[in-house]
Amino acid sequence: MNLAAATNENLAHTSNVLIYSSMAVYTLAFFAHIAEWVFGSRSKVGRTAAALTGAGAEGAGAGGSVKVQVAQKGGGTAVLDRPKVVTRSAAGTRDVPDGPGAAGGTFKGDLYGRMAVSMTVLAFLVQAGGVIARALSVQRAPWGNMYEFSITFSTVAVGAYLTLLALKKNVRWMGLLLVTTVLLDLGIATTWLYTDSDQLVPALHSYWLWIHVSTAILCGAVFYLGAVATLLYLFRDSYENKLASGGQPGSFAQSVLSRLPAAASLDKFSYRINAAVFPLWTFTIIAGAIWAGDAWGRYWGWDPKEVWSFITWVAYACYLHARATAGWKGRKAAYLALIAFGCWLFNYYGVNIFVTGKHSYAGV
Repeated sequence: MNLAAATNENLAHTSNVLIYSSMAVYTLAFFAHIAEWVFGSRSKVGRTAAALTGAGAEGAGAGGSVKVQVAQKGGGTAVLDRPKVVTRSAAGTRDVPDGPGAAGGTFKGDLYGRMAVSMTVLAFLVQAGGVIARALSVQRAPWGNMYEFSITFSTVAVGAYLTLLALKKNVRWMGLLLVTTVLLDLGIATTWLYTDSDQLVPALHSYWLWIHVSTAILCGAVFYLGAVATLLYLFRDSYENKLASGGQPGSFAQSVLSRLPAAASLDKFSYRINAAVFPLWTFTIIAGAIWAGDAWGRYWGWDPKEVWSFITWVAYACYLHARATAGWKGRKAAYLALIAFGCWLFNYYGVNIFVTGKHSYAGV
């Protein structure tokens, strides 16, 4: 065995160690996020209930006020005018304040939250090191099979989340679900999808591998963040509807859903992030067609991967169009967004594992 081959094998082994190490750190981040939610104070969650039951009972719409009695020292009460909080937008979403987040504004909850973010950053750096070591072990892009695509995908998803945090965006409420799904992704990758570090099949030897697949990974990671926000929007919207109708949410809703951003905020976040990345997904499909022309002599051949990439594009296009149509905002549009992300997931897992085509490079 020559020295170069041994060095490559050492790098591949180093990559595996780093990926497993990142899973251990992500697990610590997971428990820290659990502690953040458990020990976070509920002192501020009443803002949502007050907005929906206090002002909401008077009816929706801007303007007006609500009479509030405030106890005074020495006995007696004072009557204050409080502006109405709840309004209805054209989309039908309520104008209620965002929840206080997982920590709930307390020192203890915020401490665990900061610990969770710090461990997520550490895990991200370790995982990124594993991806880079995998690439260096064979001197190529680290996404030539499903295992490599999976570890790179989750790395980019966490990187996108941390970027939003660095930009002072309040997205820490996403941390627990993100870390949980990253652990699931890495668990599937290391147990069922693992492939030894090796050279590419001839069709993948192209600079388009760096362009086409990297943009697909980035799009999928951002679409994932949008799907998380959409899913939480549906739960939060149901919670707000129940409060507005005079119902009493369960203990889970009171302790978790009440701390999330308002449904309108989650809806806006998911729409903006999906709309921002949709042009890049369009470019991904175009880049794949150009690569297919170079590799196979035709730009489009209705290969299963090509078909499902286009179906995903159509699904997201329908979602974005629905958001511009008055009758398809809110929950209806949210269902479309989740269906679109489901198409993306099937395009990756389902097509690669269960369908045979020219893109069958799963390595499993």
